[in-house]
Amino acid sequence: MYLVDLHCDTLYKSVTRNIFLDDISMENRLNIDDMNKLQCYAIWIPDGISGSEAEKLFYRAYERLAGEANRLLIKLIDFEEKYSSQLFDNKNSAYFTIENSLAINGRLDNIEKFAKLGVKIITLTWNASNQIGDGANVAKAKGLTDFGRLAVKEMEKWGIIVDISHASDKLFFDVAEISTKSIIATHSNSRRVTNHKRNLTDEQAKIIAANNGIIGLNFHNSFLNNTPQNASKFDIVKHAEHFLSLGLENNICIGSDFDGCTLPKDIKGSESMSDIYEMFLKHNYKESLINKIFYGNAHKFFENFDNQRIM
Repeated sequence: MYLVDLHCDTLYKSVTRNIFLDDISMENRLNIDDMNKLQCYAIWIPDGISGSEAEKLFYRAYERLAGEANRLLIKLIDFEEKYSSQLFDNKNSAYFTIENSLAINGRLDNIEKFAKLGVKIITLTWNASNQIGDGANVAKAKGLTDFGRLAVKEMEKWGIIVDISHASDKLFFDVAEISTKSIIATHSNSRRVTNHKRNLTDEQAKIIAANNGIIGLNFHNSFLNNTPQNASKFDIVKHAEHFLSLGLENNICIGSDFDGCTLPKDIKGSESMSDIYEMFLKHNYKESLINKIFYGNAHKFFENFDNQRIM
Protein backbone atom coordinates (compact mmCIF):
# COMPACT_ATOMS: atom_id res chain seq x y z
CA MET A 1 0.00 0.00 0.00
CA TYR A 2 1.17 3.54 -0.81
CA LEU A 3 0.27 6.50 1.40
CA VAL A 4 0.94 10.21 1.58
CA ASP A 5 -0.04 11.50 5.02
CA LEU A 6 -0.11 15.29 5.24
CA HIS A 7 0.11 15.56 9.03
CA CYS A 8 1.20 13.80 12.19
CA ASP A 9 2.55 15.03 15.55
CA THR A 10 4.90 12.13 16.21
CA LEU A 11 7.95 14.39 15.91
CA TYR A 12 6.71 16.64 18.73
CA LYS A 13 6.38 13.66 21.06
CA SER A 14 9.82 12.42 20.04
CA VAL A 15 11.41 15.79 20.81
CA THR A 16 9.61 16.67 24.03
CA ARG A 17 9.81 13.17 25.52
CA ASN A 18 13.34 12.63 24.20
CA ILE A 19 12.43 9.29 22.66
CA PHE A 20 12.92 7.70 19.24
CA LEU A 21 10.33 8.15 16.48
CA ASP A 22 9.65 4.41 16.59
CA ASP A 23 9.41 4.17 20.39
CA ILE A 24 6.51 1.88 21.35
CA SER A 25 5.53 4.19 24.24
CA MET A 26 3.85 6.35 21.58
CA GLU A 27 1.26 3.58 21.32
CA ASN A 28 2.37 2.83 17.77
CA ARG A 29 0.05 5.50 16.43
CA LEU A 30 2.53 5.96 13.60
CA ASN A 31 4.36 2.77 12.66
CA ILE A 32 7.50 3.65 10.73
CA ASP A 33 7.61 0.47 8.64
CA ASP A 34 4.00 -0.52 7.98
CA MET A 35 3.78 0.64 4.33
CA ASN A 36 5.55 2.62 1.61
CA LYS A 37 4.74 6.21 2.44
CA LEU A 38 5.61 9.85 2.37
CA GLN A 39 4.95 11.20 5.86
CA CYS A 40 4.76 14.90 6.68
CA TYR A 41 6.30 15.25 10.15
CA ALA A 42 5.03 18.37 11.89
CA ILE A 43 6.68 20.01 14.84
CA TRP A 44 3.72 21.26 16.82
CA ILE A 45 4.33 24.64 18.46
CA PRO A 46 1.98 25.07 21.45
CA ASP A 47 0.13 28.34 21.92
CA GLY A 48 1.24 30.33 24.94
CA ILE A 49 5.01 30.00 24.65
CA SER A 50 7.25 32.86 23.53
CA GLY A 51 8.50 33.27 20.00
CA SER A 52 12.07 32.56 21.07
CA GLU A 53 10.97 29.36 22.83
CA ALA A 54 9.05 28.36 19.69
CA GLU A 55 12.09 28.97 17.50
CA LYS A 56 14.29 26.89 19.81
CA LEU A 57 11.74 24.06 19.70
CA PHE A 58 11.84 24.20 15.91
CA TYR A 59 15.62 23.73 15.83
CA ARG A 60 15.44 20.88 18.33
CA ALA A 61 12.89 19.21 16.04
CA TYR A 62 15.07 19.72 12.98
CA GLU A 63 18.04 18.06 14.67
CA ARG A 64 15.88 15.19 15.92
CA LEU A 65 14.22 14.51 12.56
CA ALA A 66 17.54 14.67 10.70
CA GLY A 67 19.10 12.23 13.15
CA GLU A 68 16.15 9.87 13.12
CA ALA A 69 15.98 9.95 9.33
CA ASN A 70 19.58 8.78 9.24
CA ARG A 71 19.01 6.08 11.88
CA LEU A 72 15.76 4.75 10.40
CA LEU A 73 16.75 5.12 6.73
CA ILE A 74 13.97 7.65 6.11
CA LYS A 75 14.49 9.71 2.96
CA LEU A 76 14.20 13.30 4.23
CA ILE A 77 13.38 15.56 1.27
CA ASP A 78 15.60 18.63 1.35
CA PHE A 79 15.33 22.15 -0.09
CA GLU A 80 17.22 21.41 -3.30
CA GLU A 81 15.36 18.20 -4.16
CA LYS A 82 12.39 18.09 -6.48
CA TYR A 83 9.52 15.84 -5.48
CA SER A 84 8.96 12.84 -7.74
CA SER A 85 7.16 9.51 -7.71
CA GLN A 86 10.55 7.84 -7.31
CA LEU A 87 10.37 8.74 -3.63
CA PHE A 88 8.01 5.80 -3.28
CA ASP A 89 10.94 3.56 -4.09
CA ASN A 90 12.01 4.27 -0.50
CA LYS A 91 10.14 2.50 2.28
CA ASN A 92 9.80 5.84 4.05
CA SER A 93 10.17 9.40 2.79
CA ALA A 94 9.49 12.54 4.79
CA TYR A 95 8.76 16.24 4.59
CA PHE A 96 9.51 18.48 7.58
CA THR A 97 6.58 20.78 8.46
CA ILE A 98 5.66 23.31 11.14
CA GLU A 99 2.32 23.56 12.94
CA ASN A 100 2.00 27.15 14.19
CA SER A 101 4.06 29.94 12.63
CA LEU A 102 4.90 31.23 16.10
CA ALA A 103 8.21 29.46 15.36
CA ILE A 104 9.05 32.23 12.86
CA ASN A 105 9.47 34.45 15.93
CA GLY A 106 8.45 37.63 14.11
CA ARG A 107 11.42 37.48 11.71
CA LEU A 108 10.84 37.21 7.97
CA ASP A 109 14.42 36.04 7.43
CA ASN A 110 13.60 32.90 9.41
CA ILE A 111 11.29 31.80 6.60
CA GLU A 112 14.22 31.53 4.19
CA LYS A 113 16.26 29.73 6.86
CA PHE A 114 13.45 27.26 7.55
CA ALA A 115 12.94 26.60 3.83
CA LYS A 116 16.63 25.83 3.37
CA LEU A 117 16.39 23.35 6.26
CA GLY A 118 13.71 21.51 4.28
CA VAL A 119 10.50 22.91 5.73
CA LYS A 120 7.80 22.35 3.09
CA ILE A 121 4.56 23.30 4.88
CA ILE A 122 3.73 25.84 7.60
CA THR A 123 0.37 25.68 9.36
CA LEU A 124 -0.18 29.39 10.02
CA THR A 125 -1.73 29.11 13.46
CA TRP A 126 -2.73 26.69 16.09
CA ASN A 127 -5.94 27.65 17.91
CA ALA A 128 -4.98 31.04 19.36
CA SER A 129 -3.43 34.18 17.83
CA ASN A 130 0.16 34.67 16.79
CA GLN A 131 2.11 37.30 14.83
CA ILE A 132 0.54 36.16 11.56
CA GLY A 133 -3.13 35.98 12.48
CA ASP A 134 -5.91 34.36 14.49
CA GLY A 135 -6.63 30.69 15.04
CA ALA A 136 -9.96 28.91 15.15
CA ASN A 137 -10.57 29.53 18.88
CA VAL A 138 -10.30 33.33 18.66
CA ALA A 139 -13.78 34.72 19.28
CA LYS A 140 -13.44 37.99 17.35
CA ALA A 141 -10.85 37.07 14.78
CA LYS A 142 -9.19 39.86 12.80
CA GLY A 143 -7.53 37.71 10.17
CA LEU A 144 -4.07 38.39 8.74
CA THR A 145 -1.82 40.95 10.41
CA ASP A 146 0.42 43.23 8.36
CA PHE A 147 3.33 40.94 9.26
CA GLY A 148 1.21 37.96 8.27
CA ARG A 149 0.68 39.33 4.77
CA LEU A 150 4.43 39.74 4.33
CA ALA A 151 5.04 36.27 5.77
CA VAL A 152 2.62 34.54 3.38
CA LYS A 153 4.36 36.20 0.42
CA GLU A 154 7.76 35.15 1.79
CA MET A 155 6.59 31.54 2.22
CA GLU A 156 5.45 31.45 -1.39
CA LYS A 157 8.77 32.97 -2.51
CA TRP A 158 10.72 30.18 -0.81
CA GLY A 159 8.47 27.32 -1.86
CA ILE A 160 6.78 26.76 1.51
CA ILE A 161 3.14 25.67 1.26
CA VAL A 162 0.64 27.70 3.30
CA ASP A 163 -1.61 25.49 5.43
CA ILE A 164 -4.84 26.92 6.82
CA SER A 165 -5.86 24.06 9.12
CA HIS A 166 -6.55 25.65 12.54
CA ALA A 167 -7.10 29.08 10.95
CA SER A 168 -10.07 31.24 11.87
CA ASP A 169 -12.56 31.82 9.07
CA LYS A 170 -11.38 35.43 8.74
CA LEU A 171 -7.77 34.31 8.44
CA PHE A 172 -8.71 31.73 5.82
CA PHE A 173 -10.39 34.25 3.55
CA ASP A 174 -7.63 36.83 3.98
CA VAL A 175 -5.02 34.23 2.96
CA ALA A 176 -7.11 33.01 0.03
CA GLU A 177 -7.42 36.60 -1.21
CA ILE A 178 -3.68 37.33 -1.35
CA SER A 179 -2.22 33.93 -2.23
CA THR A 180 -0.53 33.43 -5.59
CA LYS A 181 -0.02 29.70 -5.04
CA SER A 182 -2.35 26.97 -3.81
CA ILE A 183 -3.23 26.88 -0.14
CA ILE A 184 -3.97 23.60 1.60
CA ALA A 185 -5.68 22.21 4.70
CA THR A 186 -3.41 19.41 5.91
CA HIS A 187 -5.80 18.01 8.53
CA SER A 188 -9.36 19.33 8.32
CA ASN A 189 -12.75 17.74 7.63
CA SER A 190 -16.14 19.01 6.47
CA ARG A 191 -18.08 21.39 8.72
CA ARG A 192 -21.29 20.40 6.93
CA VAL A 193 -20.83 16.81 8.16
CA THR A 194 -19.44 17.65 11.61
CA ASN A 195 -20.23 21.13 12.88
CA HIS A 196 -16.86 22.01 14.38
CA LYS A 197 -15.09 25.33 13.79
CA ARG A 198 -11.86 23.44 12.99
CA ASN A 199 -13.55 21.92 9.95
CA LEU A 200 -13.97 23.56 6.57
CA THR A 201 -17.15 25.12 5.24
CA ASP A 202 -18.25 24.10 1.76
CA GLU A 203 -17.21 27.53 0.49
CA GLN A 204 -13.71 27.14 1.92
CA ALA A 205 -13.31 23.63 0.51
CA LYS A 206 -14.36 24.85 -2.94
CA ILE A 207 -11.86 27.73 -2.80
CA ILE A 208 -9.03 25.34 -1.96
CA ALA A 209 -10.06 23.04 -4.81
CA ALA A 210 -10.53 25.86 -7.32
CA ASN A 211 -6.89 26.83 -6.79
CA ASN A 212 -5.63 23.23 -7.06
CA GLY A 213 -5.06 22.82 -3.32
CA ILE A 214 -5.59 19.68 -1.27
CA ILE A 215 -7.42 18.72 1.94
CA GLY A 216 -6.27 16.01 4.33
CA LEU A 217 -8.99 13.98 6.06
CA ASN A 218 -8.39 14.21 9.83
CA PHE A 219 -8.96 11.23 12.15
CA HIS A 220 -9.66 13.22 15.35
CA ASN A 221 -12.94 11.99 16.80
CA SER A 222 -14.36 15.50 17.45
CA PHE A 223 -13.80 16.49 13.84
CA LEU A 224 -15.27 13.25 12.50
CA ASN A 225 -18.53 13.07 14.43
CA ASN A 226 -20.82 15.48 16.29
CA THR A 227 -20.87 12.86 19.06
CA PRO A 228 -17.11 12.21 19.37
CA GLN A 229 -17.42 9.03 21.47
CA ASN A 230 -19.39 7.48 18.60
CA ALA A 231 -16.80 8.31 15.94
CA SER A 232 -15.58 5.45 13.75
CA LYS A 233 -13.52 4.90 10.64
CA PHE A 234 -16.78 4.99 8.67
CA ASP A 235 -16.99 8.72 9.47
CA ILE A 236 -13.88 9.21 7.34
CA VAL A 237 -15.90 7.86 4.41
CA LYS A 238 -18.77 10.23 5.25
CA HIS A 239 -16.48 13.26 5.07
CA ALA A 240 -14.90 12.03 1.86
CA GLU A 241 -18.37 11.45 0.41
CA HIS A 242 -19.39 15.03 1.12
CA PHE A 243 -16.24 16.51 -0.36
CA LEU A 244 -16.80 14.34 -3.44
CA SER A 245 -20.32 15.73 -3.74
CA LEU A 246 -18.69 19.17 -4.06
CA GLY A 247 -16.54 17.95 -6.95
CA LEU A 248 -13.30 17.47 -5.00
CA GLU A 249 -12.24 14.09 -6.40
CA ASN A 250 -8.78 15.47 -7.20
CA ASN A 251 -8.29 17.29 -3.90
CA ILE A 252 -9.05 14.86 -1.06
CA CYS A 253 -6.07 13.33 0.73
CA ILE A 254 -5.14 11.85 4.11
CA GLY A 255 -4.07 14.08 7.03
CA SER A 256 -4.35 11.59 9.87
CA ASP A 257 -3.11 13.68 12.84
CA PHE A 258 -1.60 10.51 14.37
CA ASP A 259 -0.02 11.16 17.77
CA GLY A 260 -1.86 14.48 17.97
CA CYS A 261 -5.50 13.51 18.27
CA THR A 262 -8.06 11.30 19.98
CA LEU A 263 -8.69 8.48 17.55
CA PRO A 264 -12.01 6.65 17.09
CA LYS A 265 -12.08 3.38 19.01
CA ASP A 266 -11.76 1.29 15.84
CA ILE A 267 -8.56 3.01 14.66
CA LYS A 268 -5.42 1.88 16.49
CA GLY A 269 -2.88 3.82 14.48
CA SER A 270 -1.27 3.68 11.07
CA GLU A 271 -1.62 -0.10 11.09
CA SER A 272 -5.36 0.57 10.65
CA MET A 273 -4.85 2.27 7.28
CA SER A 274 -5.45 -1.02 5.46
CA ASP A 275 -8.79 -1.34 7.33
CA ILE A 276 -9.72 2.18 6.24
CA TYR A 277 -8.83 1.29 2.66
CA GLU A 278 -11.10 -1.76 2.92
CA MET A 279 -13.86 0.42 4.36
CA PHE A 280 -13.82 2.52 1.21
CA LEU A 281 -13.90 -0.63 -0.94
CA LYS A 282 -16.91 -1.94 0.97
CA HIS A 283 -18.76 1.28 0.18
CA ASN A 284 -18.28 0.79 -3.56
CA TYR A 285 -15.35 3.13 -4.09
CA LYS A 286 -13.21 2.18 -7.07
CA GLU A 287 -9.61 1.41 -6.27
CA SER A 288 -8.53 4.18 -8.63
CA LEU A 289 -10.41 6.74 -6.52
CA ILE A 290 -9.19 5.33 -3.20
CA ASN A 291 -5.64 5.48 -4.49
CA LYS A 292 -6.16 9.13 -5.37
CA ILE A 293 -7.23 9.80 -1.77
CA PHE A 294 -4.44 7.73 -0.22
CA TYR A 295 -1.58 9.09 -2.30
CA GLY A 296 -2.37 10.15 -5.86
CA ASN A 297 -3.80 13.60 -5.24
CA ALA A 298 -1.06 14.60 -2.81
CA HIS A 299 1.61 13.18 -5.11
CA LYS A 300 0.34 15.27 -8.03
CA PHE A 301 0.11 18.37 -5.82
CA PHE A 302 3.67 18.14 -4.50
CA GLU A 303 5.01 17.36 -7.95
CA ASN A 304 3.47 20.54 -9.39
CA PHE A 305 3.59 23.01 -6.49
CA ASP A 306 7.01 24.57 -7.00
CA ASN A 307 6.22 25.58 -10.58
CA GLN A 308 2.66 26.75 -10.13
CA ARG A 309 1.16 30.21 -10.18
CA ILE A 310 -2.50 31.01 -9.72
CA MET A 311 -4.45 34.12 -10.59
